[in-house]
Amino acid sequence: MTTAGGQVVLQVGDLAPDFVLNDTHGTPVRLSELRGTPVVVVFVPFAFSGTCTGELCELRDNISVFDDAGVRLLAISCDSMFALRAWAEQEHYTFDLLTDFWPHGAVAREYGVFAADSGLAVRGSFLIDADGVIRWSVVNPRSQARSLAGYLEALASL
Repeated sequence: MTTAGGQVVLQVGDLAPDFVLNDTHGTPVRLSELRGTPVVVVFVPFAFSGTCTGELCELRDNISVFDDAGVRLLAISCDSMFALRAWAEQEHYTFDLLTDFWPHGAVAREYGVFAADSGLAVRGSFLIDADGVIRWSVVNPRSQARSLAGYLEALASL
């Protein structure tokens, strides 16, 4: 892990920062408790926005690829638990949506994907292996969707 102008920059090979965030029902999810299972952490800017919905619906529609690889998918947003629950119910997401609402963006900051000027997480994705080590990442600007092909290549490398 390095810093660039005070911003954390995680690199492949770094130990993923641990976190505890609530899911859409207020149940805490702790990353370190998922050790033994690879995890993909997907930060999204806003619930219900067009690009975020498109990205997560594409992941939803291809969840079998993650399941077949034995990988747990966690999506994180700075939105409230209630907004995320409504979004998950509307779009029929079967993976966990976690709220980084308060302290606002704390986990996104730890992963170097918090845009303080906008109060949101940019589009960062991290593949964390069963030992908690980052094996792949991509960080895109808020306006640029991530490709499913990137996830598929990362999963194939496990």
